[in-house]
Amino acid sequence: MDVDRRHVMAGMAGLAIAGCSKARAPDDRATPTDNGGAENVGAENSTAIEPTTLPATGAANGVNWATFRQRFMADDGRIVDNGNGGVSHSEGQSYGLLLSQAAGDRAAFDKILGWTEAKLARPDVALYGWRYDPRAANPVADRNNATDGDLLIAYALAKAANRWRDPRYAVRSRAVVAAISTRLVKPVGGRMLLLPGLDGFSTAARTTINPCYYVWPALDLFAKMGNAQVWRRVITDGEALIAAARFGAHQLPTDWIDVSNTGAIAPAADKPPRFGFDAIRVPLFASVSGRSTLIEPIRTWWRSMPAEQIPAWTDVVSGQSAEYLLSVGGRAVVSRTLGTRAPDTLATDYYAAALQGLAAAFP
Repeated sequence: MDVDRRHVMAGMAGLAIAGCSKARAPDDRATPTDNGGAENVGAENSTAIEPTTLPATGAANGVNWATFRQRFMADDGRIVDNGNGGVSHSEGQSYGLLLSQAAGDRAAFDKILGWTEAKLARPDVALYGWRYDPRAANPVADRNNATDGDLLIAYALAKAANRWRDPRYAVRSRAVVAAISTRLVKPVGGRMLLLPGLDGFSTAARTTINPCYYVWPALDLFAKMGNAQVWRRVITDGEALIAAARFGAHQLPTDWIDVSNTGAIAPAADKPPRFGFDAIRVPLFASVSGRSTLIEPIRTWWRSMPAEQIPAWTDVVSGQSAEYLLSVGGRAVVSRTLGTRAPDTLATDYYAAALQGLAAAFP
């Protein structure tokens, strides 16, 4: 990567001065099992994409940013997962950046960014450690990244540069995008795949992918920013991957999938074959980016029952479903996907509230 990190981080420090659900298993992420440049983004020359303004006081298909900030944002800018022992993730920080930017709350944006850079930014590459545990002697013991968080941080920074005409946001966004393109894009089985993290997702025979890490609005923006050949290949191959990842009676994607070196696709061998807490973001990102045809089987399944009766997860192999139903956050994703009215009340659980915010944050 050709970006001078010391210069970037000095700029981020200046900005800072200026300015997961109980229903899940704790830290429901893949754990490593095997250790197997964007250009032309800036205040003066970035692609103009106006952010959605989130209401300050809650509304249909919106989210109450003031309440979200009060409930889940610490004074130092850390987004706290109150359903998972008070830890934080790069994913949660990215949601805070996205929502505060969309609401026009620059003071909050800079606080969240400052904490993220100070606590999660890696010193060797422009990516972020995925998990922060304030109870641990080393709060960021695992330096591996989570690509969905990195994608959304870069996306939020690019939008912030556009909104507030500050090139320092754009510099950092370019650095993160370049790191993703050079370190997290890998050819496997004839497709250019987006890896979930730097370490732990590839073996000699297969690569494990999370379909919901294809955050299409971010990828579409990156393709406009520069390095279009790489990003268009990632997008095209990612669309083909999602279209092929349809399993079981309802043709649903699973939270994690395996791609063999020959290109065969199957539910991940070492994880439950569920359409669940990760995969629910697949229809959200597809619908807000104009890719509803990719997730038509999900839409058809959801239309077949009242939103209040959709299970929190479904096993695509056995057909078994969770004994509990979607959270209010999950129902917000269903509403955004189907174009129906979303729940008005912000959830008190972080992960449910984060899904509500995410469902409202994209144009």
